[in-house]
Amino acid sequence: MCRINEIFHSLQGEGFHTGTPAVFVRFSGCNLRCAFCDTQHQTGAMMSLHEIVDEVNKYPNAPLIVLTGGEPSLFINEAFVSELKKKTGKQIAIETNGTRVLPPNLDWVTLSPKTAFEGGDAEPCVLKACDELKVVYLGQDLAQYEGIEAKHRFLQPCFCEDEAQCKANMKACVEAVLQTPGWRLSLQIHRVLNIR
Repeated sequence: MCRINEIFHSLQGEGFHTGTPAVFVRFSGCNLRCAFCDTQHQTGAMMSLHEIVDEVNKYPNAPLIVLTGGEPSLFINEAFVSELKKKTGKQIAIETNGTRVLPPNLDWVTLSPKTAFEGGDAEPCVLKACDELKVVYLGQDLAQYEGIEAKHRFLQPCFCEDEAQCKANMKACVEAVLQTPGWRLSLQIHRVLNIR
């Protein structure tokens, strides 16, 4: 049984798969407490793998499942991923803070380490390789991520409710991408489009 915050169908709004239809399985619960987290960890329903599969299969046209959170690696293992693949026929991606070892049968790993932030530094990042490194940028030194092997590197401005601060974060992020080879800009287009 897993505590699931929500399961929904939308477009991936950030990173490499931006614009791709996906089913998002948002787990409730995390081992970190980042101030900017957008998951309501107090809510959620206990669901079996069978129930999760039934919900995901309501969206047959989406080629991708995104396991997100919270921190999904607290709840999944190799058998979970294998069964989810088998019963849905979809590729399985995960968005993780990198503090736990992942099952080897995931199709795509998005690592978003939070060690540079208060509340996100409670546990070290143990993952040293991923498909996509996606860093929420708040002016931190990007040299700390050089030891992580990634096929793609994205900087993403931290979203906040204060419009002036949001614009400042965007400007700083664009400047960092312009000044640091190997990084690309990732925007949260789901916020721009006002979709989930």
